[in-house]
Amino acid sequence: MPSPHGPLPLSRRGLLLAGATAGTALALPRAPAHAAGRPHRPFGRYGSPAARLTARTLYVHPGGAGDFTTVQAAVTAAAGPGHTLVIAPGTYRETVSVDADRTGMTWLGASEDPRDVVVVFDNAAGTPRPDGSGTHGTSGSATTTLRPDGFTARWITFANDWLRADHPGTSGTQAVALKVQGDRSAFLHCRFLGHQDTLYADSPSLGTFARQYFSHCYVEGDVDFVFGRATALFAHCHFRTLTRPDLAGAPYGFVFAPSTAGANPRGYLVTRSRISSEAPDGHYKLARPWVPSSDRTARPMLTVRETHLGAGIDAAEPYTNMASGHPWQDQRFAEYRNTGPGAVITVPENRPQLTRAEAASHTREVHFGDWRPWR
Repeated sequence: MPSPHGPLPLSRRGLLLAGATAGTALALPRAPAHAAGRPHRPFGRYGSPAARLTARTLYVHPGGAGDFTTVQAAVTAAAGPGHTLVIAPGTYRETVSVDADRTGMTWLGASEDPRDVVVVFDNAAGTPRPDGSGTHGTSGSATTTLRPDGFTARWITFANDWLRADHPGTSGTQAVALKVQGDRSAFLHCRFLGHQDTLYADSPSLGTFARQYFSHCYVEGDVDFVFGRATALFAHCHFRTLTRPDLAGAPYGFVFAPSTAGANPRGYLVTRSRISSEAPDGHYKLARPWVPSSDRTARPMLTVRETHLGAGIDAAEPYTNMASGHPWQDQRFAEYRNTGPGAVITVPENRPQLTRAEAASHTREVHFGDWRPWR
């Protein structure tokens, strides 16, 4: 089943992020439960700082009812492996960076609804650094950067609400909500909100094949909004393409832009998910290959199987090239038993299809080897 935590009609989505314009707005969470007159239990069933779950449990509350008022402060205090952050409902406007030595860290949204816990900031690649040493660049624009292995997040929204309309003339419009690099990273019932380069599923180096699992998640954006070189599995996820008031014609953008290392036999696998759109029919490409200047030997890999592709996807030509060349036909793109108007095969050579035998090697078990995060 697709994630139940996707977008709601605008009349029910609550407040809009500041600076949003029609057709480009990101949704803030609903008000916390106590605002509606229900008992105020900011940490839900996860106890409280006074009766914490374990010595390695840290509580975050924006109003001071926990151990820390910001996520970064809790991360900094969580020295060593195995800490759990229980995060109360609220909007945490900050950037967060987690070092590689914080292995086995878990973040839990206390209300168990990702719309209630939002970590958001508004840097873009072209945003000047505060110290005057140039601009942030794509990686530096990330609201949240996760480097450790064994990271798990449940019921969290990761967002970047930088908008092109608010910054006319800015050339670096990449604005990452989350950059994740660690192996065995799992995101369950999370949301990723942004426009260009929303979710950066990557690895720390060319020789590291970082496995990352996204289950029942929601991701929205416009240009290359799921990208990177991770060995990533997206199961039962909902991807939504946004409208582009700044553009007059197609394509508006691209859902996936993998940059899989040539030596990695596994790239992005999307299974039993769906892609919907706010944009006109046929205004989005399913994917384009990213061969970065740092790795000209990359062979981007994407398999989309048993997934519903809405009318927003260009069925006749779902793939295209990046400006740097490297034809998509030379990469590892394939589909299997997809449905919906965006999956209709009108030009067979434009839609490589797996055979049943080939599809047997494009499963979650094969993709992740001895790691079974769905158990």
